[in-house]
Amino acid sequence: MSEAEEKKKEEREPLIVRRLTIENFRGVEKGSVDFQGHTLLVGGNNAGKSTICEALELVLGPERAYRRPIVNEHDFHAGRYLDEDGNPVYIKIDVVLLHLPEEMEKKLFSKTRPWSDAKGGFVDEDGAAPEDADGEDVVRALPLTFIGYYDRKEDDFVGTTYFAHPVEELGEDDEHYGKPFAGLSFFPREWKIQCGFIYLRTLRTGRRALSLERGSLLDTILRLGDTGKESMWESTLKQLRALDPPIGDIPQLEGIQTQIKDRMARFVGLSADKDATGFYASNLTRENLREVVQLFLKSQDSNHAVPFNRLGTGAVNALVFALLTHIADLRGNRAIIFAMEEPEIALPPHAQRRIAKYLLKNMGQAIITSHSPYVIEEFDMANLRAISRTAGVLSSDSIPAGVIKHSALRTNRRQLAEAVLARGVIVAEGDTETKMLSAASYMYEALDKSDAYAPLDLIGVSVFDAGTQSDVPKWGPFFGALKKTTFAFHDQPKKAWTADQTEKLDTYHYNFESAYKGTEDLLAAEVPPAVHRRFLDQAKDHPDYPTDKGYLKGGESDDNVIALSKEVLKAKKGSGFAAMLIEQCETLDEMPATVKSFLEKVAADMALPKLDDTDGDAGDDAGDGEDGPDEPDPLDIDIEDIL
Repeated sequence: MSEAEEKKKEEREPLIVRRLTIENFRGVEKGSVDFQGHTLLVGGNNAGKSTICEALELVLGPERAYRRPIVNEHDFHAGRYLDEDGNPVYIKIDVVLLHLPEEMEKKLFSKTRPWSDAKGGFVDEDGAAPEDADGEDVVRALPLTFIGYYDRKEDDFVGTTYFAHPVEELGEDDEHYGKPFAGLSFFPREWKIQCGFIYLRTLRTGRRALSLERGSLLDTILRLGDTGKESMWESTLKQLRALDPPIGDIPQLEGIQTQIKDRMARFVGLSADKDATGFYASNLTRENLREVVQLFLKSQDSNHAVPFNRLGTGAVNALVFALLTHIADLRGNRAIIFAMEEPEIALPPHAQRRIAKYLLKNMGQAIITSHSPYVIEEFDMANLRAISRTAGVLSSDSIPAGVIKHSALRTNRRQLAEAVLARGVIVAEGDTETKMLSAASYMYEALDKSDAYAPLDLIGVSVFDAGTQSDVPKWGPFFGALKKTTFAFHDQPKKAWTADQTEKLDTYHYNFESAYKGTEDLLAAEVPPAVHRRFLDQAKDHPDYPTDKGYLKGGESDDNVIALSKEVLKAKKGSGFAAMLIEQCETLDEMPATVKSFLEKVAADMALPKLDDTDGDAGDDAGDGEDGPDEPDPLDIDIEDIL
């Protein structure tokens, strides 16, 4: 291969899942997700994030088809696998793959179709213009489909992945006529292997990931590294059979063996060999070895080896991920589509970031679910998908192009990561307002003797600093696109809002405009003089205190105290002095009425059901969740073989 050909091969984009469409699977009656390379899936609990990963595994997982049954009653939406007439209801999962490896594309060219991102799909549909297939962005895409259903003849649930390009037309007399897979050809395991799909469920115990069961990480590594004529299992079994005696010289067992041999000889003919009876540490089968052989480890501060599952959860998770990196290295430049749920479990922030950075750098495509801002901030916000589910319809919302400049997203990365996880977002016009609102929420909770007020953090509301008053409008459409309940908090504008700004402000659930021209004016007007005195007395010792404004000397009138406090607040905007003032309030009556009423509005609109509310709506979605009663233990890890 020439140098130019080598370079072209290296520059070839990695294989990715471009689109996933789901029908009648788990809690999803229908819905689709578009992926753009690395993708971050965020959303509330039971929104459908795990269902998306499970659906991808059904289509692409090499070992998933070996499970029996591959799907069960609870994998069908609402548990409905037969219609009123007794006909099967089908689970249908469609996947579109882009950027197939060169060899794969050549061999499967007849199965591919022309795809255009600009057109948003295939360009060979009925009615498409011939020139559409000649667009500069048109590439060959491989459509696949998984069909699962109940087979009455077999009295079992079956499911298969097919090439979604029909190969033949069937007549009405054909057995499969009218079925979703009619005319489709089987997508075999060897091609799934080429896709390199790995699915790592939420890491909690690592039991299956670090065992030697089929499809585990260790099994995958053994298969990838096995180049000999004889497998590791065959070699091990030969060694175990050759042990003499099988489990060593144990006098008690030798006596039992003799007794068994003598007693059995009266009724059953045994071999005359001295080893006619024996105790082995295994059934001497591959499957039994997979079950009994365990990885042992010695921790840094101990010289005693223990089974891996006796280590801490964080250590086990780190070990699992270390093995994943090894698999990536073993595969070299081969494609890896990697789906992982909550990589942050039991790991400190720095380790979470390292894992996220590694995935984005080394995997062809990483599809991650997370509730950690340290993971989220590593992703480009353009690749974020907000997942929601309403009445069985799965929605996947992204940020429209051009809503927010990339530089603004990069500058606000940490804030955005926290806001993405929130149920609602307050967009405050600046740092002063952001810190003041957060402090006011904490103080309201502390001073509210009735416990009626629900603070922002407990109801899942994040306070976001827009930076300036003029930037408040643009964040409304941004967070609205992520299906967040949004609140704006800002002063009176220095100049009238433009038509564009007004339109964007209208996207907020609640747009609050203060009656004052500045936060300092609000605090001066609505906070009692006694609170200002306490504030100035504390602030005078702060290293950021503006000494040129002077200090309280004692005996000043209330008006002078408030005037000095206002000057100090203006001089140190963004230094947290407004929050410090709020923290000097000793009763709810001393807190500014405007801020209190705003917080009460947010708390009312974002109220959560009470924990003891037996008449609430907690049971509305019962039986429609992502995991049915017969699902595999969610603590288990099931890493599919990617050979």
